[in-house]
Amino acid sequence: MYLVAIAWLYVTLMMALAEATAANGSVLGAIVTFVLYGLLPLSIVLYILGTPGRKRARRQREAQEQQAHVQQQADAAAPASIGQPDQGGHPTGAAEGGVVAPVREEP
Repeated sequence: MYLVAIAWLYVTLMMALAEATAANGSVLGAIVTFVLYGLLPLSIVLYILGTPGRKRARRQREAQEQQAHVQQQADAAAPASIGQPDQGGHPTGAAEGGVVAPVREEP
């Protein structure tokens, strides 16, 4: 596709060059020829032909955002300590000094 675009720009550039170097031609006429026959139509055609790619990229980006949102919701709904013993961040049965207080039993 880009090869055709480059070839079309080459042809219009040669048309503009012929316009500029002609005996009754002008540089302004060459610029107008290049813009109106080359750049403007080519930009419109390339924009139209690029629409499916832009649409595909937008859908892919939206799908990734949706997947990230679902993953974020799943992470927020599940507590971190389910199924993992002693991962709650609380100290074990030992006190801070490392000594466990004796448990009194009544007879």
